[in-house]
Amino acid sequence: MMIKGINRQVIEINEADGEYFEKVMFFVKPECAGVSEGKLRERANAIAEAGGRPPATKVYRSRLVKALWLISAAAIGSAVTAALTLLLR
Repeated sequence: MMIKGINRQVIEINEADGEYFEKVMFFVKPECAGVSEGKLRERANAIAEAGGRPPATKVYRSRLVKALWLISAAAIGSAVTAALTLLLR
């Protein structure tokens, strides 16, 4: 769908079954306003598909950090509980 605003042209790509995003919007440069809609849409689709999924390393690091925080919190909680048990005997 090509939307013409006051001084901007926008190409909107809806991704119905996208895992992370539902919509991508491209703002067409004013000097490229004369380019055919088909060519603009083709280029926009190519850019949107190239973006793809975030790198697995970022997702993995995020999970790893959360797991380490959880393990360290459990270890600290156990140490505090053990210390209080020994002190209150």
